[in-house]
Amino acid sequence: MDVYTLDFETYYDQEYSLSKMTTEAYVRDPRFEVLGLAIKKNDKKTKYTNDPALIERLLSHIDFSDSAILAQNTMFDGAILSWRYNVKPKVWFDTMNMGRALHGVETGASLRALSERYGIGEKGFEVLAAKGKRAADFTAEEAKKYGEYCIQDVELTYKLFKIMGAKFPRQELKLIDVTLRMFIDPVLDLDLGLLEQHLEDTRDRKDKLLIDAGIVDKKDLMSNLKFAELLEGLGVIPPTKISLTTGKEAYAFAKSDEAFKALLEHEDDRVQSLVAARLGNKSTLEETRTERFIGISNRGLLPVPVRYYAAHTGRWGGADKINLQNLPSRGLNGKKLKKAIIAPEGHSIVEADSSQIEARVLAWFAGQDDLTAAFARGEDVYVKMAARIYNVAEADVTKDQRFVGKTTILGAGYGMGAEKFGMQLKTFGYEVTPDEAKRIITIYREANHKISKVWRDANYMVKQLANGRGVQFGKKGIIKVDSANTALIVPSGLSIFYPELYAEETETGLEYSYKVRRGRSRLYGGKVIENVCQAIARCIIGEQMLRIGKKYQVALTVHDSILCCVPDAEVAEAREFVEASMRWTPDWAEGLPVDCESGFGKSYGDCE
Repeated sequence: MDVYTLDFETYYDQEYSLSKMTTEAYVRDPRFEVLGLAIKKNDKKTKYTNDPALIERLLSHIDFSDSAILAQNTMFDGAILSWRYNVKPKVWFDTMNMGRALHGVETGASLRALSERYGIGEKGFEVLAAKGKRAADFTAEEAKKYGEYCIQDVELTYKLFKIMGAKFPRQELKLIDVTLRMFIDPVLDLDLGLLEQHLEDTRDRKDKLLIDAGIVDKKDLMSNLKFAELLEGLGVIPPTKISLTTGKEAYAFAKSDEAFKALLEHEDDRVQSLVAARLGNKSTLEETRTERFIGISNRGLLPVPVRYYAAHTGRWGGADKINLQNLPSRGLNGKKLKKAIIAPEGHSIVEADSSQIEARVLAWFAGQDDLTAAFARGEDVYVKMAARIYNVAEADVTKDQRFVGKTTILGAGYGMGAEKFGMQLKTFGYEVTPDEAKRIITIYREANHKISKVWRDANYMVKQLANGRGVQFGKKGIIKVDSANTALIVPSGLSIFYPELYAEETETGLEYSYKVRRGRSRLYGGKVIENVCQAIARCIIGEQMLRIGKKYQVALTVHDSILCCVPDAEVAEAREFVEASMRWTPDWAEGLPVDCESGFGKSYGDCE
């Protein structure tokens, strides 16, 4: 299979640029113009042209059906190829994605950073006078320099691919391709009418909140000082907190601040209205995202920007200013955006969601065989936990008690202490005393002693890793320790990195931490196990995604779910196939009971 490495240079100006626009909006914009293309077939000499007619002719004469396209940030170059030139290769490769996976998300994966890491040359600098210039505006000298710059990018990208490709897992290369296709070859559509109505309703709702609160100027709500004055005018002392950033006292006006949220239940209706207006108008996320969706709908199908290896556990994440990973699903307007994401004419959406996959992985990884067996039998482990906590028969467990059981299984499984557990329950509106929280945690640990043991094993592993020594823990052979890189090697062949891991003496003893982009992050047994379980779950979902992709193009992945579009006549067959794929486990995960729930409909919202 031939590999074509390429790089486009395109027009940009002060307002029209990738720094201010999404990739989708930029490439589909009428202002878009290709200024030049550098392309390299395998290891042959890189060619460059800035002649639009020649670019068209060159691309049209290549048979890409059995070839691969390679780029640095293929989401951009691939979108140009697909949407502007109708190029559909067999495989998409991306060195940026490879770099992020091989070296961790906390290190740079730009072309410059990767080139420096591997010592293959220094990336050049773009022609500074290029901003705001159309192809016709370049002098011959500027055009030559632009071409040299573009050629160098291609040469560096190809060298990186040869180096990184030699050690990159084949399976993961396939997953990069699947991830890129969600964006480059979109299959999902948008309901423009529903989006426009949702935007109108959202704005009307905000206006009503202002009227109910008697607010004339919205700026009074946005300013902390002005808002504090408004509260004081109603006889309320503004809640405060100690800022984690400055260490100084600050107003507690965030939607996550319990004292602030409590004012929604204040005895004075005016206070309730004021706080509701602040919360409702402060966030512009819903409006902004809906506006972006409307823009996309007017331009074509919905390219789904999903970031491969977005987290250091390998999980996918949102990208390109359009995060489809956190669409709301609750509340009056919760599902409106999901309802607006629809299948094209003659098709339906099939969605399958892995059931409790991280909790299942934890039980299996720790060797907690009784819990693993309960999952395998299809028992409701949340009910079983609740029955134990409240000393009642499983048949008598209430909805609220089951929720506590669920929170216990999902939270306490990673070593959560009583205080934090109590706070977590409070977040969801469940009040427990410190003694009650401690009792529940004790019950969990006594019932799942092997899970408790694996935390201790992980604590020991952290100590050894920080000292440059390796030790296995958990299921034999599943997780390997790479002491040289302070990393854990997961079944995919990639790693969870803990760069610059070391210990510091604190009042409570030695505390281990590792470097992250914004400082350092504490590392302890429970967190390691959480990372490991997320990574193992991600490995499984990745392999399931590839199985589904053999028959249906994956349209979107969100956390532990996978969506695909299928012809209406194949819905029942497709659903059965997708469910079977989601219940499959790789050989290395023998004995791990996975399960899924599925749904289908004409929209994403209908599938739940």
